[in-house]
Amino acid sequence: MTQVSEIPSTPASEETLQRVVAKLRERNIEGRVVDNGDDARKLVMERLPTGAEVHSGKSKTLQDAGIFDLITDPNQYDALRPRYMKMDRQTQAREIRKLIAGPDFMLGSVNAITEDGILVVASATGSQLGPYAGTAGKVIFVVGSQKIVPDLETALRRMREYVLPWEDAQVRKVVPAGSFVGKTLIVEREWVTGRMEVILVRKPIGI
Repeated sequence: MTQVSEIPSTPASEETLQRVVAKLRERNIEGRVVDNGDDARKLVMERLPTGAEVHSGKSKTLQDAGIFDLITDPNQYDALRPRYMKMDRQTQAREIRKLIAGPDFMLGSVNAITEDGILVVASATGSQLGPYAGTAGKVIFVVGSQKIVPDLETALRRMREYVLPWEDAQVRKVVPAGSFVGKTLIVEREWVTGRMEVILVRKPIGI
């Protein structure tokens, strides 16, 4: 097995960033480049109207940028995560499933993005993948430039050999079962113009 240290984790060059943005736009995905997590958070705030219905995938990138705390503030937005976390998963499973299936705004990150603009996201449960793929009104990904890789094969390697071991270690702090790759979403193109946006962060952020 390839060692984690062999997976690229350094910041992308400016040339690479601009090339990725151009490729994203060819795929009907909006792309923007910012310097750091603070800039990414400010851009997200510009995208979210006060009181907007918003949900997010689990993301260290969003946490590192202060975006996760922002979008779960009930005084600012109609945050779905705090709402469903208070619900009983045994007796209200159907209500929870419907609540988070089609948010107006869905935020998250990706495990990798190829130099020609393909996005790769993995999940154990798959709960965030449906909204990412098609059921959310607007999707915003915040992605550290260190996640840019040459091709799809390297993206899948990064997911399994770099991101998964880190995620598994975090989950095992809470439950003994750990984590796994249950479902993988590969986004090659967006159908609806203006629906999906990738905010690329020059400074490495997230995993």
